[in-house]
Amino acid sequence: YLKISKLALAFAIIHSKPPGKSSKEYTEYLAKTVSKQDFGWKWKVEVLEAEILRLRQELLLNRISPGFCLENRKQDTSAETLLGQESVNPTSYSSQLEDSGCDVCNDSAFESLGIASDFHQSEHNVNTSKYWLERVSPLDLCHTSKEQSLTGPVHFLQRLLEIRNLSEGGILQADFSELENDSFTICNSVSQLLDGLTVFYNSPKFPAPSFLTEGVSVLISLITDTKLSNHILKKCFKKIEEFKKNLIQIILRNKSVNRFQALHSVSQTLGLLGRNSILRNSLISLLLSEVRQFAEQLLQTHQVQSAYDITRYENIFLLFMILEQLLQNETGESNISNSDYGGQEKIKFLKSLDQIILHLSDEFPLFSLYLWRVSVLLNSGQMQ
Repeated sequence: YLKISKLALAFAIIHSKPPGKSSKEYTEYLAKTVSKQDFGWKWKVEVLEAEILRLRQELLLNRISPGFCLENRKQDTSAETLLGQESVNPTSYSSQLEDSGCDVCNDSAFESLGIASDFHQSEHNVNTSKYWLERVSPLDLCHTSKEQSLTGPVHFLQRLLEIRNLSEGGILQADFSELENDSFTICNSVSQLLDGLTVFYNSPKFPAPSFLTEGVSVLISLITDTKLSNHILKKCFKKIEEFKKNLIQIILRNKSVNRFQALHSVSQTLGLLGRNSILRNSLISLLLSEVRQFAEQLLQTHQVQSAYDITRYENIFLLFMILEQLLQNETGESNISNSDYGGQEKIKFLKSLDQIILHLSDEFPLFSLYLWRVSVLLNSGQMQ
């Protein structure tokens, strides 16, 4: 049947072709015409899907807090007094990216987003509402550019955070159990945010655009909020895990000459994600796995005297930096014993570590030193 259909189509094209055109030229013309029509329909479908998501977002916000309308509501002076003591300020993140230097050992690596260094959930309060009141704008998802497509989920999640903060201050009544009834809207919004951040981390711009810093701030606020984080992580845990894996691969695979500026911002985001107690353990396991695999590959290439990837070797030290920060935070902030995190990856990492360090210490002393520092944190929970 397929062969007969193709043959019939070929005869139809030959008989209907205009004079002066060959069958091949006419076929190519028809193919281009059909593809343009397909592209037009795909674009219309994407616009309609975006509009559906926007309406679902509006409906969900209204279910959580009936009557909440950010565009028409005037800022309450008392609300500003109560909620506007401090705000999330990502401007220092942008200024950090303006420097084209290659230093990746900044002691304030995990503080440069301008977000409080202590991300205990018990200390996360209503101090971001003034920021959202001033910065948020009406939802508009029907955009075509990559930059504008990221603003839709950011604005929706900003409004969700504002409702959360205002309800915490007793200004609004909100029922966040509605999040359990609409996993589609939450998952799609967070997925769009994570996909957008991944795109821009793959092709960074300097200085960092404001919507990127806002996206990072929204993401960190979501996973550290005492009421929202459980809902978000429950619905979007797999997507966030995929996002962490993507960021790690972005660090390892970047081969651009002046790459450390961009990779430093990626490592900051990973470190901030690791401040969440639920995400920390899985992130430590991912980092341990990548470092262990690279160490084994480096040992193998060294033993056979073959060439190794110098770029990946340089980039691996960013993973060391994140690992040390997370392990130090773990031992300093948690009462859980070190044996409880890392799991099987910790066992695999420590199993052949002494032999790896022994064989690599002469040729790769700095790498061996970092391996030893991580092993000390894993074994004793503190630097010796």
